[in-house]
Amino acid sequence: MTTIEQNIDEKLILILEKVSDPEIPVLSIMDMGVVRSAVFINDIVMVEITPTYSGCPAMDVIGDDIKQALKEAGYDSEIDLILHPAWTTDWITPRGRKALEDYGIAAPLDADADIDVLLNGKRIVKCTNCSSQNTRLISQFGSTACKAQFQCDDCQEPFDYFKCLK
Repeated sequence: MTTIEQNIDEKLILILEKVSDPEIPVLSIMDMGVVRSAVFINDIVMVEITPTYSGCPAMDVIGDDIKQALKEAGYDSEIDLILHPAWTTDWITPRGRKALEDYGIAAPLDADADIDVLLNGKRIVKCTNCSSQNTRLISQFGSTACKAQFQCDDCQEPFDYFKCLK
């Protein structure tokens, strides 16, 4: 698993950890890995964020939520969208992966396993309800474009799988 180099002022981390991903409210934007930097420049907090995929509709909401959280903490801010390097699911923190699964969304596998699951029908995605790997792909697309729909053949529950993005 790779990590992203982040430049985040220590006193801003606690504020940004309270900003949720609007599509997955149990995840903070910090756990999602979308915050690239947050630093003070001339009494303004400059925050750089990277979208989870090009054209992600949540980015405007995330930017507004960041500005609101910082304003409530007494800071003026500016948000910049950074597209390079592209966001990867490797940037989701271990705490974020656990939060995804606790919420009912299977965390992304690595790229090779993801291909086996989505294109070759391999049964390795763990059910978020009963932990069985006797699961199958129902649809390449789930509730959002970054997720696929699965169903467990043991407990019969449907669930989303967060696709691997590299």
